[in-house]
Amino acid sequence: MIKVRHRLKVAKAVALVTYKEWSAYRTHSMVSIIVGPLYFIIQYFIWTAVYGDNGAALNGMELEQMLRYFGATALIGYLTMDFADWNLQMLVRTGKFLTFQLRPIHHRFFAFSQKLGHRVLGFLVEFLPCILIFQFVFKIDMVPQYIGWTLLSIFFAFLMNFYINYCIGLSAFWLVQSNGIRSVFQALSSVLSGALIPLVFFPEFLQKLLFFLPFQYTTYVPSMVFSGSYTLAGISMDIDKIVMIQGVAVLLTMALSEFMYRRAIHRFNAVGG
Repeated sequence: MIKVRHRLKVAKAVALVTYKEWSAYRTHSMVSIIVGPLYFIIQYFIWTAVYGDNGAALNGMELEQMLRYFGATALIGYLTMDFADWNLQMLVRTGKFLTFQLRPIHHRFFAFSQKLGHRVLGFLVEFLPCILIFQFVFKIDMVPQYIGWTLLSIFFAFLMNFYINYCIGLSAFWLVQSNGIRSVFQALSSVLSGALIPLVFFPEFLQKLLFFLPFQYTTYVPSMVFSGSYTLAGISMDIDKIVMIQGVAVLLTMALSEFMYRRAIHRFNAVGG
């Protein structure tokens, strides 16, 4: 119990320092207040043109649901955005990771605490203003149909983003520079996560493949849970079931992160730090 309280105290301290550090550059985050709605406006004009005047559902999604979906993807992105991969590869490349070997704190826990502080700031200066804009300017209902399941799914997406990016950052122990992997993953994620287009518009064979890849669990799943229904590859699932599957995917990613971390530290120590 004492150990848990100590870890919570450390996490709070790191998160607070990160919050204060990034608050000095909060105008960088506030740019999202413009970018988010602008992205939504683009999607609005694209999909209203696609649906046309008849308003018939496309791949099971009506226009209103489509607009809620893209509003949800933007808002969820503000809550789950992560930079653990960039930070870790910089520490490895510059040799500063050695300092964490001398500290009584696991670097992954430190990085996770940093993300908490960074996303609290994002919640205040990005999420809250944009949800008000979507709700009152664009008149889009941004209240989740299942609030509890939506919050849990967003939390899982938060964890999934962190552990995936941390795994990518760990590749720097073998490659020194992980920018190539980061760029490839970001390109794939922007398409296969459902951030640019709902996954139900992809070919069915690709939709089936996405069940076994991590991408949909970062954006598509929480956005569909927000909307109140989930369908992929012609398979409809109850909200509780897909959220539980998302949770299992997070656990598997956490296990992969631990495996890679131990291998990376072994390699780090083998070459003398």
